[in-house]
Amino acid sequence: MTTIIVSTMWITLAALASQFLAFMTKNHIPAVVFMLGFGVIIGPEVLEFAVDDGGVSMLRELGLGLLFLLAGWEIDPKTMKGRTGRWALRTWLISITVAFVVVYFIAQPENPLWAVTIAIAVSSTALGTLLPILKSVGMDSSKVGKTVFVHGAVGEMAPIFAMSLLLSARSMGLTLIILLIFMTIALITAFIPRTVKTLVPRVGSLIHESAGNTSQTVMRSVMALLTMLMAAAAVFELDVVLGAFSAGIILRSLVPEKFHKTVEARLNVMGYGFFIPVFFITSGMAINISAVAGRWWLIFLFVAVILVARGIPVFLTEVFTDTDSGLKEPRDKVELGLYAATGLPIIVAVTEVAAHRDLIDEELASILVCAGAITVLAFPLAAYLVHQYWPEMDSPKEPKEQKTKRAAAEDEHREYLESKKQQEEKARQGAPAARKPQSRTVAEEEVTIDTD
Repeated sequence: MTTIIVSTMWITLAALASQFLAFMTKNHIPAVVFMLGFGVIIGPEVLEFAVDDGGVSMLRELGLGLLFLLAGWEIDPKTMKGRTGRWALRTWLISITVAFVVVYFIAQPENPLWAVTIAIAVSSTALGTLLPILKSVGMDSSKVGKTVFVHGAVGEMAPIFAMSLLLSARSMGLTLIILLIFMTIALITAFIPRTVKTLVPRVGSLIHESAGNTSQTVMRSVMALLTMLMAAAAVFELDVVLGAFSAGIILRSLVPEKFHKTVEARLNVMGYGFFIPVFFITSGMAINISAVAGRWWLIFLFVAVILVARGIPVFLTEVFTDTDSGLKEPRDKVELGLYAATGLPIIVAVTEVAAHRDLIDEELASILVCAGAITVLAFPLAAYLVHQYWPEMDSPKEPKEQKTKRAAAEDEHREYLESKKQQEEKARQGAPAARKPQSRTVAEEEVTIDTD
């Protein structure tokens, strides 16, 4: 017990230090990168200050669950049904195909599932990791940010289902049946709160009344939903991220839209305040430094594969097709491709499942996680630099003198329009009021009455 408490203390200090360092870099280097680094330092590979077993392992699973719950929460079904959502799914299918072909051609493994594992990992998008990054630079409500949400949702949801279906120890047919059973349980879970609220209206009132006091009924309900679906996934020997992601989607449908911001704020406090940092730091503790140092060049090879398999297809889709995203500027499309190629949580989840099934070794799993960490460090930063220093085509840089003249002309034209408007208002006030015509509806009603 003492070891677990001491480990938790070091993990908490590492989480706090990571955030301070991220602030010092103005969030250009995400806190996630520092968390992974501190995880390596305090873990068994370096200082041996902390362990990731026992109670710490449970905290890690809850952190993983909350990370994917928040990712599922961000999915808007209306957006996913639109043209942008359909193209995002097609693009992901292209991404995983390209990834499989590239990996299989380079490595030529004996077991095709090895290449499938890598393809699923490198074709993902870290929506849960990107959310705080986009918000920190004010991109979450922009056209680029909204399109990133769509590609990120597909880039997490599709690999989760692919991982559950293709990397299962069971036959594909049996796995598909189990997935359908799980989805049925998830739907039943979604209908239970609505049914109870309809049959016993007082329950809904009690939840609403106690939402802000020490009872925190809403947050307890959220954790109940999360753990129920994670437990269901575990019982059926599916990955728990499937249950967590489903919980996020269901939760969004259950909460009225006017309460979305309130619930999301509390989820962020609970998740990013403690549990999610535990997940990232313990992921760093699991990295095998000696294996990474021995084959360090593979890290950059996988980073390149991620960019080719995920970033470039997203960019080319925006360039050559009408996805209805509203992105017109080339720089916006480049930004989207860089953000879409940012991946880490799915890589961690896939490598854990694959290593457990002996599809890949722990050394390769560590290398893939490091590659994912570099994408989190490099690609959002590159996207930010593109946004800052790549001028828009519609507004090229003008000489200072020309810019001043144009601004003066615009001000003069604006003053002329304002003066003309004021003259029209005065003329209208001086003229006799025109008789207000009767509406067509009233006239028709009067005609009808007269006819009767």
